[in-house]
Amino acid sequence: MAKDDDSKNYKVIAENRRARFDYFIESDLEVGIMLTGSEVKSLRTGQSNIAESYASVEGGELWLVNGYIAALARAGVFGHEERRRRKLLVKSRELARLWQATAREGMTLVPLVMYFNHRGIVKLKIAVAKGKKNHDKRETSANRDWNRQKQRLLKQG
Repeated sequence: MAKDDDSKNYKVIAENRRARFDYFIESDLEVGIMLTGSEVKSLRTGQSNIAESYASVEGGELWLVNGYIAALARAGVFGHEERRRRKLLVKSRELARLWQATAREGMTLVPLVMYFNHRGIVKLKIAVAKGKKNHDKRETSANRDWNRQKQRLLKQG
């Protein structure tokens, strides 16, 4: 039981809100991310964006591509590139499953949320997802509007 309580105790750094609108989420996975010191300091100030990023399996490793972490002005020479590729840490069995999903089944690895867990370590939740077509997006929007209208009607009486 304690593990469930701890897993919910985290501070969100960056969130990809469009992911659930643009993709059908099949499953999600929590992964670690290799960062430098200046990147962690920049994340503590909340200066990051994962909306345009994606994950890919290349050369037997998992990478976060196009994730933005703002450069820290005080870092000086020891700074970092803002949009560099960052290695994601995952077990080999999970890596094989992710590779199979992307290479054979045509799925995409989409980052959902980046956060500090209860121990203060930066984690990234990625999802194995399939892209939605325009008619699927319209259907999702119509369902959301109908649920909102239904709640209004129930609230009124």
